[in-house]
Amino acid sequence: MKKFFYTILPFALLAFASCEKIFFEDDQASADPLTNFEYLWNEVDKKYSYFDIKGIDWDAVKQRYSDSIRADMSDEELFRILGSMMNELRDDHTNLVSPFNVSVYNVALKSEPNYYERTVLENYMPNKQYMYTGAFSHNFIGDSIAYLRYGSFMSPVTNEDLDFILTRYANTKGLILDLRENGGGNVFNIPLILERFVETRTLAAYSQTRNGPGHADFSAETGFYYNPYDGLRYTKPVMVLVDRGSYSATTFFSLSTKAMDNITLVGDTTGGGGGLPNGGQLPNGWTYRFSITRLLDLGKQNFAESGVPPDTLASFNWNDLSRDEILDVAIDIINQ
Repeated sequence: MKKFFYTILPFALLAFASCEKIFFEDDQASADPLTNFEYLWNEVDKKYSYFDIKGIDWDAVKQRYSDSIRADMSDEELFRILGSMMNELRDDHTNLVSPFNVSVYNVALKSEPNYYERTVLENYMPNKQYMYTGAFSHNFIGDSIAYLRYGSFMSPVTNEDLDFILTRYANTKGLILDLRENGGGNVFNIPLILERFVETRTLAAYSQTRNGPGHADFSAETGFYYNPYDGLRYTKPVMVLVDRGSYSATTFFSLSTKAMDNITLVGDTTGGGGGLPNGGQLPNGWTYRFSITRLLDLGKQNFAESGVPPDTLASFNWNDLSRDEILDVAIDIINQ
């Protein structure tokens, strides 16, 4: 575990740094709308990590939005313009925060949902009940398959919880981990789970940080490794359910599973969020964040921001709420 954390720590700190206030000298402070517009546009231009994969002409964006900037515009008008400009990045790691509003892109609303908890609970769980262990809701499906729901990487994961769960389901044929509509959260929870499913030290992905003025200027690749947990592990087939609502840390998790032969992704392409965010403060005191790293697969391909595709494609049929087609596919794969 220590080796993994030494690798991931610098990048995790970038994410956590986005929550910290950055202070400016008095002579840098300004409420002038054009000054704040120019400052934000330049910060994104120098540091954002996904211009290439998204085909964004940032100069054209500046020209289009600068025509709307006026010296006498209200704070609400300026916020609307700056927030809209940031949303041109099509990135849920991009936010503008003022005392009266927060701009968000909300990638999950760009596609149909693929998860309905009531269908799972009423049609697959014994006695229509879950067990609740820490952040996980779980139970058997039939006699031989384990189902675990983890709704947010913001929820803490402990080894004690995982030990209880994996002991309870040790004799199952396979395990289903449902990460649909999991919008991400704490990246440190990723290895806590995945280290339970690997038997050897596993290189799973690479990361690069934007480090120069050119949109293609990046640091050398840094590898992400997962080491087997020194304790109880699960070596049988694992199905991970994902959809477009699976974002950020869930995309990172999903890309990592591509390096693990015993894990199969089932469902829809994840929502993206492959870059870790960092940010700062505008001269008028508003804060912002956006992605400054990019996540690469083992072939050093840069696609995670657009979403990680499933190994087996499936979708939820909202015309029949008695069945969960994505869950059914995962059950069938385990039973093969």
